[in-house]
Amino acid sequence: MKHVRSRYCAAFVFLAALLAALLIWNINAGSVSLSVREILSILAAKGRGSTNFNIVWNIRLPRILEAILLGGALSVSGFLLQTFFANPIAGPFVLGISSGAKLTVSLTMVFLMSRGLVSNSLSLIGSAFAGSMLSMGFILLISQRVKKMSLLVICGVMIGYICSAVTDFVVTFAEDSNIVNLHNWSMGSFSGVSWDQVAVMAVVVGAAMLLSFLLSKPIGAYQMGEVYAQNMGVNIQAFRVTLILLSSVLSACVTAFAGPISFVGIAVPHLIKSLFGTAKPLIVLPACFLGGAVFCLFCDLLARTLFAPTELSISSVTAVFGAPIVIFMMLSRQTKNHM
Repeated sequence: MKHVRSRYCAAFVFLAALLAALLIWNINAGSVSLSVREILSILAAKGRGSTNFNIVWNIRLPRILEAILLGGALSVSGFLLQTFFANPIAGPFVLGISSGAKLTVSLTMVFLMSRGLVSNSLSLIGSAFAGSMLSMGFILLISQRVKKMSLLVICGVMIGYICSAVTDFVVTFAEDSNIVNLHNWSMGSFSGVSWDQVAVMAVVVGAAMLLSFLLSKPIGAYQMGEVYAQNMGVNIQAFRVTLILLSSVLSACVTAFAGPISFVGIAVPHLIKSLFGTAKPLIVLPACFLGGAVFCLFCDLLARTLFAPTELSISSVTAVFGAPIVIFMMLSRQTKNHM
């Protein structure tokens, strides 16, 4: 027991240290380089009004906090979906949930911009949630008939393609002034975020995380099987609905602000469970949030700096690192099934 606790503590310290290092690195990365002393001075709110202060507080810091919040949200959403479907390959991007949110957000943005209106944070989250629930509804209907997870994943991918195709039509026939905004958002990016948007996403993600923690015991029981969970007094129907709603809210928040981001929701929970050697929700939920934050901060750093001043889409970078992990997971499961 002492050895297990030591492993948990060491793993949390490792993730926290990585997060701190990437935080400083991301603040410093860019056309204007800053020393650690200057960064600490600016974070202490010294030198207000200076160019460096404005760069850090108004451009870099909101973007960093967005990557932390949305990276953590995407990872936790993936863990909840994997718990729901009892399969580590389930995730908001693979199952087409992110694509459904992308479709409804793009329709909302085009509708509002064509009338000279600006889409606010709540309208984007609301439309993304509606799209997420629509895609999730199709997945749940298909899951009633298809029992093999591999076929369900394929159906999810097909739903994702359909939603992406419709989104492309929307972008194609949008007004020229709207296309640039839609194109940048649809490729996935943490850029251009404001403090007001950070505040909104912090409230949404924080509330969803709190509810997820409150569900830790039912999640732990559900991982042992539906019969075991029922015997432990878990209302399976209400529990499954709550899991769907929480995972949809988290993935919708990500899509609304940053666009679709691939593979984080699958790869990070797998890495976290391997690092900690457990699937206990009380341990995995905060660890997934930390792991998702670290993963997205690292990928965003590469997206900004690798080919500067050209910026890569965040989804392209996460796919480069996340896809091999998913392939490794599938091969590992295949090997275990044959043993």
